[in-house]
Amino acid sequence: MAQTEKKKSVSIRRKQRLINDLQAWVWLLPAVIVLYLMIWRPTVMGGVWSLFKMKGYKPVEFIGLKNFFEVVRDTNFIPMLINTLKYVVCSLVVGFIPPFLLAVMVNELRCFKNGMKTIIYLPAVVPGVAALLMWSYIYAPDHTGLLNMLLGAFGMEPYGWLMDEKLTILYIIVSMTWSGCAGAMLLYFSSLQSVTTELYEAATIDGAGIFRKFRHVTIPQVGGVLLLQLIQQIISVFQVMEQPMAMTGGGPNNASISIGFQIYRYGFVNGRAGHAMALSVISFIFLLCLTAFYFKLQKKIESNL
Repeated sequence: MAQTEKKKSVSIRRKQRLINDLQAWVWLLPAVIVLYLMIWRPTVMGGVWSLFKMKGYKPVEFIGLKNFFEVVRDTNFIPMLINTLKYVVCSLVVGFIPPFLLAVMVNELRCFKNGMKTIIYLPAVVPGVAALLMWSYIYAPDHTGLLNMLLGAFGMEPYGWLMDEKLTILYIIVSMTWSGCAGAMLLYFSSLQSVTTELYEAATIDGAGIFRKFRHVTIPQVGGVLLLQLIQQIISVFQVMEQPMAMTGGGPNNASISIGFQIYRYGFVNGRAGHAMALSVISFIFLLCLTAFYFKLQKKIESNL
């Protein structure tokens, strides 16, 4: 009798679990459909079609890895790869540290903390294209540019900011940092809020000053979040496309062209869809490795919390 009741109870629990799973899948179904249509299907089709000779966006002949070889042998491949790495390096130098320092300063405020967070977050709500156009006017090479107006006030000649081949990537990264700084700052701020005040009090009792507390308490406590954000920033900046497209068109002399922008030019400007898909696959493989490393690192950090 007891065995029968136990089996009946197990059966009821299994049915209830099945019903719960079914309800969850019903709610997830629209998201799954969107992911299939917008991400999974195009990704797989792009990988398959990269092995074909394309006529427009229609595969006509299987050619194996020929598209990949032609992309790698393209004279623009090495420069755009170097430029993409420059974007990543500049973003880590210019855009990685400032959000964290802002978060530390806001965390130390005793009044107007919420107001300061709102002010810092305002650039994040500006539409992306509008922000890029605004920065294009700021960097305008004639007397109408905001920065050149400031130079003119000191009697200096206008400077072609985005026309400087050596520094144009740095100027683009500055505009990207202005737009993306707020989200990272809030993430760091949330991490700082989780640091217990007892650690700071103990450090103060031990005679630690501001910099020693920052080095020995703050950094170790939020180091995991900093490392994860570092990998995430590399992944996002490696895909940069809109900024050089809207601000410089890849110029001057392809000095600001990136892999993402070259994919766009292959597919929508030059009519070389096969090359666009081949370059997309190369970029996808690299980003897939970085993403796998990111999730592995995230799991390790969460297990240590």
